[in-house]
Amino acid sequence: MNSVEYYKDHFEQLQSSEKADELKAIREKAFNAFSKWGIPTTKHEEWKYTRVSSLFNKPYQFSGSPVFDAKELDSMRLPGYEQANELVFVNGFFSLSLSKIISKNLNVIPLELAASGEYKEIISANLGHSSNYLKDGINALNTAFVNGGVFVHIPKGKVMEHPLYIYNIADAAGDSVFAQPRCLVHVAENAQLQIVETYITMGTAESFTNQVMEIVVAENALLEYYKIQNDVANASQVSTTHIRQIGKSYVHTVVVSLNGGIVRNNLNMVMEAERCESHLYGLYFQKGRSHIDNHTIVDNVKPNCFSNELYKGVLNDEATGVFNGKIFVRQQAQKTNAYQSNKNILLSDNASVNTKPQLEIYADDVKCSHGCTVGQLDEDALFYLRSRGITEKSAYSMLVQAFAADILEHVKPAPIKGYIEQLIAGQLVF
Repeated sequence: MNSVEYYKDHFEQLQSSEKADELKAIREKAFNAFSKWGIPTTKHEEWKYTRVSSLFNKPYQFSGSPVFDAKELDSMRLPGYEQANELVFVNGFFSLSLSKIISKNLNVIPLELAASGEYKEIISANLGHSSNYLKDGINALNTAFVNGGVFVHIPKGKVMEHPLYIYNIADAAGDSVFAQPRCLVHVAENAQLQIVETYITMGTAESFTNQVMEIVVAENALLEYYKIQNDVANASQVSTTHIRQIGKSYVHTVVVSLNGGIVRNNLNMVMEAERCESHLYGLYFQKGRSHIDNHTIVDNVKPNCFSNELYKGVLNDEATGVFNGKIFVRQQAQKTNAYQSNKNILLSDNASVNTKPQLEIYADDVKCSHGCTVGQLDEDALFYLRSRGITEKSAYSMLVQAFAADILEHVKPAPIKGYIEQLIAGQLVF
């Protein structure tokens, strides 16, 4: 099957079925980029260790959001949902009827409406900005099919007392599903927002989620972002989170990846103002034949910015992992402090990881460091625990939990932290 021709047919159907709106030109430009770049192969340097071409050779559903029983959502809800705003996407389409907004200052608007209303300038300036950093057909494909997306706005000076939970649900009970959720979030001056995002696949057919979330953080704003990936083996994902700090601001992110088929995470942090601060934490625990690929970019555009990045991985059985982290320091970004570290433990001889931390520095007055490690559990520590009467399985579990602890301590919402700890405990079956 010719992927470009296949998606071109569906793209033309989308363009012809939609009324004239502000997003049509954006879609057209993005599809031209997709036609040019196509689906990345292992010859593409950024996709060298992750093969995704097979995911596109399937006759996926391209229909709108299916009928979904709200009662089914109850079993999927994250802890603390009673006091949280909830946005629900089903097969890539935002569902207002399934969502819940309890914060009066949280503005949630369909993306097509926001693009033609009072937020037109924000949409125009920020939608699709991630394509400046991701030069591949997968990112372009999401923008080409942007439909049923959502715009979230936090007004100036407003602190969201309730977190925002985002559920990305793929209903694969019948046919294979291709979901492309799209979200643009704008956190205005002196505002604060906490986001928790998760993914759920229903059914045994294959699902592929190609998601893009772009977040804009303005002057003196604060953003906390948490991503939890604990899906099934028949679910694959390419998930992009693109964060722009356009004013002096604080951003805190934690990405936890536990289960799934092929999972690719793109996290871009663009520090476009002086004295921005960002923290990037990640934990991936893979087993079976799962594959996790974490790509991060920290772009220091302006001077006096600080970033700290720590990703840790545990891989068992025949699981494979990739970490590719880049720190850019532009010529005018003097006095930059940027730190990056990736640490991995292999619990099986058949597990593997490819790690590549990188620095690209064009300024001369900076403090930057990067490093990576790949190893096994400490045999001396295992012997010490065994000598104290602890079983071998329990000793393994204790050491792995200790390895993950300094990532989990950065998960600030107590219900979410407890939930992740339970998920990890479920993984610790040796």
